[in-house]
Amino acid sequence: MTEHQRLKTSIASQGVLPLFYHGDQEVCLGIAEALVDGGLPCIEFTNRGPQALSNFARIAEVRSSRFPEAVLAAGTIRSASDAEAFIDAGADILISPVYDEGVAEAAERFGKLWIPGCLTPTEMHRAVCAGFGLVKLFPGNMTGPGYLESIRPVLPEVSVLVTGGVEPTVESLRGWFRSGALGVGMGSRLIPSGLTGMEEELSDLRAKAARLAAMVKEARG
Repeated sequence: MTEHQRLKTSIASQGVLPLFYHGDQEVCLGIAEALVDGGLPCIEFTNRGPQALSNFARIAEVRSSRFPEAVLAAGTIRSASDAEAFIDAGADILISPVYDEGVAEAAERFGKLWIPGCLTPTEMHRAVCAGFGLVKLFPGNMTGPGYLESIRPVLPEVSVLVTGGVEPTVESLRGWFRSGALGVGMGSRLIPSGLTGMEEELSDLRAKAARLAAMVKEARG
């Protein structure tokens, strides 16, 4: 099994990819550790704030000592320079809301798994033809599971990670999985943006992560 296949398998097995950004490094570390402890070791940290790169680098730096099983994805990567910076900081995976030629080139050059953002069948076809068989359907809340279900028969070779429009319920998860989604991304519905890092908050997040992991199993039946 190649490294790319291993990472794809990890995402597929987990079913839900938690994603977040926070400006405080210690809070970031607490969130990452709580997610891993709760049974969601594949994590996306989004490039959506001024401290994104430095905080991601800190998470990657302490991974081996605090949560060695974690798989770290850098999200919202929209340029080659961002791709290179986050790869240098320790990213295992790059995830984008768009298809960008510069990011594609950087991912190939460094041998990193890249998940480009696609909305239309044309964009998905383009990604597959370029060698990127796992794409991010974004924004999922603009389409719904029926949209993906319609696309799958004509693009059976594409694997899809859905972000947007996913609720932390068995019904919502089941709808996306039945439509053919490999997995789903989940942000604020799992990880509130106002977390301060208090132990009570992190304990609650651990419990929410564990419940979500159990929901994935139930939804897949």
